[in-house]
Parts: sequence; C-alpha cells; structure tokens
Amino acid sequence: MTALIPPRLRNDTFAMPQGVTWVPVAEALDRLRAALHPVTGTEDVAVACAMGRVLAAPATARRSNPPLPNSAVDGYGFAHAATGDGVQRLPLAEGRSAAGQPFDGVLPQGQALRILTGAVLPEGVDTVVLEEDCATDGQTLAFDGPIKPRANTRKAGEDVAQGEQALPAGRMLSPADLALLTALGVAQVTVHRRLRVAVLSTGTELIPDPALPAAPHQIYDANRPMLLSLLAGWGFQPVDLGHALDEPDQIAALLDRGAAEADAILTSGGASAGDEDHVSKLLGDSGTLTSWRIAIKPGRPLALAMWQGVPVFGLPGNPVAALTCALIFARPALLTLSGAGWRLPQGYTVPAAFQKRKKAGRREYLRARLNEGGAVEVFQSEGSGRISGLSWATGLVELPDEACDIAPGDPVRFLPYGSFGVSFGG
Repeated sequence: MTALIPPRLRNDTFAMPQGVTWVPVAEALDRLRAALHPVTGTEDVAVACAMGRVLAAPATARRSNPPLPNSAVDGYGFAHAATGDGVQRLPLAEGRSAAGQPFDGVLPQGQALRILTGAVLPEGVDTVVLEEDCATDGQTLAFDGPIKPRANTRKAGEDVAQGEQALPAGRMLSPADLALLTALGVAQVTVHRRLRVAVLSTGTELIPDPALPAAPHQIYDANRPMLLSLLAGWGFQPVDLGHALDEPDQIAALLDRGAAEADAILTSGGASAGDEDHVSKLLGDSGTLTSWRIAIKPGRPLALAMWQGVPVFGLPGNPVAALTCALIFARPALLTLSGAGWRLPQGYTVPAAFQKRKKAGRREYLRARLNEGGAVEVFQSEGSGRISGLSWATGLVELPDEACDIAPGDPVRFLPYGSFGVSFGG
C-alpha cells in the first residue's frame, strides 16, 4: 500500500505583502501561525514509549478510574443509614476489604467492616470512618456521629469514566499523561511522527568541535549544540547537518541533505544581506526566500524560505540572537508543524529590579532571572556577544514595542525558560 504523504507547505508560505519592510513581533507571529499546518504523518505507539509524543487523535478511556467505588482512607465501612447522632456502636463483621483483596460477600445492615485505602467498597458499605476516629475491642466499633454520607469514599469513574475523552488531539504527552492513560487501560495511542528538524551552522570563522585548535580569528560553533539540544527538549528528532564554510556549493549540498532527511531546517549565520551572508543569497537564488526584518532586539534578520518543499528558518549567527529567535519564532512554528498546535510562552508580571530607558520601534528581550525577593534582574550587559548571560539567566524580560522608562519596582513581563518548554539556566 502506498504510504500517505501529509500536505506539504506552499512555496509562497512565507511571502510578505509588497512594500513591507519592518515587521512587528506580533504581526510576524500572526503571519507564521496563519501560514503553517502539521506536516507529519501518524503512527501507533505503546503508551509506555509515548513520552513527548503528540496525540494525533483523542485518547479515550477504556475503563473508568477508579473502576469501582473504593475507600479513600484506612478505616471502617458501613451503611450510612445504620448510623445517627452521638456515640455509634456497630458490631464488627469478620474479614476485611483491602486493595486487590475485596471482601467476599455482602455486609449486613448495621455492621461495620475493616477497610483499607483503595479497597473496593463491598455491597452494604457506602460510608467510611477514619480509623483514627474509632475505638474497637475487636468485636465492636465505636465512633462519634453524625458521619456524612459517603464520607471518605471515591465514586466509580469520578476521575474519568469509561468512554470519556481522556486527552485531546494535539496534546504533547507528559509523564503524568502516561500515568493517566495507563490507569484508564489505554495501551496504545495514535501519535504524530516526531518532527525531524535539521540544524546547519555556517561561517568560515567557525570551528565545529571545541576539541580542535582555534586560531585567534576563529570561534567555536556554539549555536549547533544549543539548537540541537533545544530541539530534543521540545520532543523533536534533531538532525545534525554539521558546519559549512561560506561556500554556496557546500551550503546547498547540506540544505539538499536537510530537505531529504528532515521536515524543517534551522540554519544559523548568513541570514542577513552582507557580502558573506551566503545562506540568504542562496535561498533567494535557488529557493523561495522572504527575508523578514523583524522589529526585535536581539535578532532582526530572520530568513524564512522553502527549500525543496521544506521550510527553512534562517536564524542570526550570534548565539544570543539565535536563541531568542528560536524561542520566540521557531518554537511555536515547529510545534505547529509537529501537530502540537501553536503555543506561546506563559509570561508573568513581576516587579523590576533594574532601570532602563527604551526607545520605540523594537520589542526587546533581556536576559533575566528572579532574585530572592521575587523581583526580576537583568544581565549586566545587553551586548549580544555575551553568551554567559544566556547561562546566567533563567528567562527573558519582554519589553513592548513602544518606548518605556522602567524604574525599580515597575511591573514588567517575565518569560521563564521553562515556559518555552525547556528548563535551563540559573
């Protein structure tokens, strides 16, 4: 049988209206969201192997949780109708009900039964009293009434009932989700195939391996390990295309390989319009390129193109700008391509522990972290070459497009790294 191929993106996916120069961040995000759709096929996998996978179809409960009414505590069970106000004394029946060892029989009206946490409520029991609230001599149970009906019990299916939707399509499965599905008797789920994302670094000045010697005019490729680890943390399948010199033929060959092996490509470096910015020139000559000049700091040049039917996100070469653009733009775009849907980070309003005057025109992202008092402080330098600030920070402060004058104590928006789906820093 011929394998089904998901719908590809159009060659004009990233096209901008004629005359558009600077694109505000919000508009860029809206345009990306409108242009993208899932490009991955589906497969069935065992729930035990489904961590980080994206549901392609809703998961439905095969059994209720809990499957039968049970006790929420260690104590004694009885029929509530047999109790009243004041001191209650009930004869104890022989036997007990424990988790996995249900009571065999029907509890007679007016008697009590020893019952443990998680044990099925036998017929004749609808209420449980805590053992700490009881006295017993082994023959009789005594406790103070009144007791609320159905106290300390769980209803069958009170969590999820058989046949109900447990999780929706588009859900990226977490360890908690695997626990829920397993409890509901779901052994297999239909998920999107993992999105394959290739990473290519370009630049003659780069040394791809820190174990190799570097001349004073050379630098080590910091972007590739950063981006590959980001992709893995987002649940994608990273494809390492390695490093290319500033030679168009070499870059084109690696882009060809990326298009053959991946669903999307991230490049870093060469995305601007300089003499050595071969990525953007190559994509413009041989691919379908739209160079988005986004009103963002750090960042700005973001090359978006199609190469042999595969979307290419051309990130800036500076690691600080590359990470910022990857978090703000690449993550929601790639999640959409993966079937997980468009997701923006959850931000929090916190007091500033810094002072800054910002001009209008660009949205700014500052490397930042919370101090012990719950206020947010920013890295000592805004220089985009200070990679140590990425490691020092635990998130980003997002400053609006408009001009602002921030003083200590003023409310600002803080985006923790964790809200981008990856925890690091600090």
